[in-house]
Amino acid sequence: MDQFHHGHHVRLRSPVRGAYLHADEDGHGVSLHGRRDSMNVAWAVHLVEGDDVHYLHLHSAAYGRYLAASATAPAPLGHRGLRVEQRNYNHTDETALVWLAILSDSGDEVLLQHFNGRFLRANGRYLPWNDGASVDYISDIHRVSTMMHWAVEHVPAREAMPPLPPPTGLPFPAAMVPSRVITYAWRSFHGDLLASGTIVFRGRSVFCLREELARRLGLGVGLLANLGADDIVMCLPTRDARLFPLVVDLPNSRQSLHIAIAITETPTHAAMRYADVDAE
Repeated sequence: MDQFHHGHHVRLRSPVRGAYLHADEDGHGVSLHGRRDSMNVAWAVHLVEGDDVHYLHLHSAAYGRYLAASATAPAPLGHRGLRVEQRNYNHTDETALVWLAILSDSGDEVLLQHFNGRFLRANGRYLPWNDGASVDYISDIHRVSTMMHWAVEHVPAREAMPPLPPPTGLPFPAAMVPSRVITYAWRSFHGDLLASGTIVFRGRSVFCLREELARRLGLGVGLLANLGADDIVMCLPTRDARLFPLVVDLPNSRQSLHIAIAITETPTHAAMRYADVDAE
């Protein structure tokens, strides 16, 4: 399908609501949001080979977690069908992450059918404060609610990594700021382990996390004197073994993270793709 290209980024817009599918800042929920110039509404496409079809994995350009649907959990009160959420790349139920894109009768939009047979839908046609996404059954593919239609917008790639958001400062004493465990590993282009470790990191600032990892790795000192924090690219793993660059502040949860470290101007870094969400 021409709308989806492997490794590229897209936005999914509900024509009825005029809002975009949004990865929520808790790193778990999925909702609708009107702002289009946000990493939270960009989704990277992974095409998965099937029997005569290409299935989709869609992972958030913000947090690297995959668009998934529950097979049993109901959608929040006021929403139709079952719950839609973000899940980790290593989630044990792979089928929860699998989608199939089907052209609408008009050919201008798509339907996204989940592996469980239900279709991704927007909510809130009449109650706009119900701004979540969910999945629901249909009885006739040719009589589909327009709340299940999605316009696919291509997001071009940036030529370089975007600047990280600056730290905003801690509003509370450090001891009161929620912490999370972060495990990191730095490997050579050939896969040799150069450094690894585990830290307890407080707060959400991706800028401060990069500074802390640079300190832990000893950048700017001795044999690494020519490298600084700006040379670090922090990445999250994906299901197809590619590295996904982390360029927004961490989710506002205490979920542990596994960080793979890459260095700028290396083959690993050159293979990365950054969504240009500010492009018109």
